[in-house]
Amino acid sequence: MAADGFFRIALGVEYKGSRYRGWQRQASGVLTVQETLENALSKVADSPVSLLCAGRTDAGVHACGQVVHFDTQVERSMKAWVMGANINLPHDVSVSWAKVMPAHFHARFKAIARRYRYVIYNDQIRPAHLNEEITWNHRPLDVERMAEAAQYLVGTHDFSAFRAGQCQAKSPVKELHHLRVTRHGKMIVLDIRASAFLHHMVRNIAGVLMTIGAGERPVEWMKEVLESRIRRSGGVTAHPFGLYLVQVEYRDEFELPERYIGPHFLTGFTELDG
Repeated sequence: MAADGFFRIALGVEYKGSRYRGWQRQASGVLTVQETLENALSKVADSPVSLLCAGRTDAGVHACGQVVHFDTQVERSMKAWVMGANINLPHDVSVSWAKVMPAHFHARFKAIARRYRYVIYNDQIRPAHLNEEITWNHRPLDVERMAEAAQYLVGTHDFSAFRAGQCQAKSPVKELHHLRVTRHGKMIVLDIRASAFLHHMVRNIAGVLMTIGAGERPVEWMKEVLESRIRRSGGVTAHPFGLYLVQVEYRDEFELPERYIGPHFLTGFTELDG
């Protein structure tokens, strides 16, 4: 119980972000994932529902491992929360699980790590499929160069050079646990896990890696950008369509349901697991 008479419910959520102006509720008439999901859950509860999420995604960014929570006095089965929400949601948002949580659980503040994947389609010809779910790069990209450059970022660093100007994080210092770059046919996947992320951090890293992969800058440029701590030294911000929030991690005490690491079209590539 979250408080006397209230239940705290956590949900696993996935969405295609292409139509939305990001996660966070905005002014009236602006389509967001938060408002869409709150409206669906409010119909299940027959009362207003207000959500808190593990990580606010930007416009166009996707999620297959988002975690949210809300407090409610309404008693429903977990199946009812999942199925009821999905009946009332559009095709590009889905609830995958629900669980009653202890009062001290918080989707954002109790998270100990977050994981993103950035998917690049690397070919001269623009793809007709998944065009809003991957980033197309027509330049031949050298994955070995990208993987080598990525290692400069692993560890605890000041990531100011990869931080958007409107970022509200208190500190630019973050611990990056891993940054893997792998090729799977025409697709290149950046898999990045950290304690937390700055605004546009993954997209800015992706932009630098693609520039290095295309041979336009040396591998060592990644180190130069990082140590500069100046955003303008890092080039362009990569497109949001290839970015997915794929996992949010919590301590074992919360026993949240485990699902595959997405997005869906990558689940057959077992070498990505880990």
